[in-house]
Amino acid sequence: MTARIDHLVTSGTFALDGGEWDVDNNVWIVGDDTEAVVIDAAHDAAAIEAALGGRTLRAIICTHAHNDHIDAAPALAEATGAPVLLHPDDLPLWKQTHPDRAPDGELTDGQEIRIAGTTLTILHTPGHAPGAVCLYAPELSTVFTGDTLFQGGPGATGRSFSHFPTIVDSIRDRLLALDPETTVRTGHGDSTTIGAEAPHLEEWIARGH
Repeated sequence: MTARIDHLVTSGTFALDGGEWDVDNNVWIVGDDTEAVVIDAAHDAAAIEAALGGRTLRAIICTHAHNDHIDAAPALAEATGAPVLLHPDDLPLWKQTHPDRAPDGELTDGQEIRIAGTTLTILHTPGHAPGAVCLYAPELSTVFTGDTLFQGGPGATGRSFSHFPTIVDSIRDRLLALDPETTVRTGHGDSTTIGAEAPHLEEWIARGH
């Protein structure tokens, strides 16, 4: 059975640099009828566990460590026994939310995670956060971009630990090199494609946000 992608939206609060914002987050579940991984355990561990429907959870993969993407990760890990995986460059952000609970494993550029016969390749794409990663699944013609690339442009870079030129380099070098037909499944909002976003790179650079 080919892996499928299930989508859940959870709601909560994003907090950084003393500010708080209400947000809706995309939670992505990749797997088959028996096993799965969760990409970004946001806000509601019980809802994510329910969406798994009894499947074995192999890993909780964090695209980055802003609190709205990781706040439910420890509770989901405790409920399922799955390890939480994070790029080590985002440990300072992780510790702001979970100072007493470290991730269980590290994500590295080029690492391959196999689930339900499908390979997810880790692409280190810093900029929105130092340890931000995307997960490329060519067999599913999909890349999960977290907050690195959205419909309409790059993720925000106006807060601590972020850097606009770096995110532009990450998108140009790592994401826009993918097949234009690749679906971009984002951390918030609607999906898009690499081909739809690629023509706008110079506009983003000119805007400099």
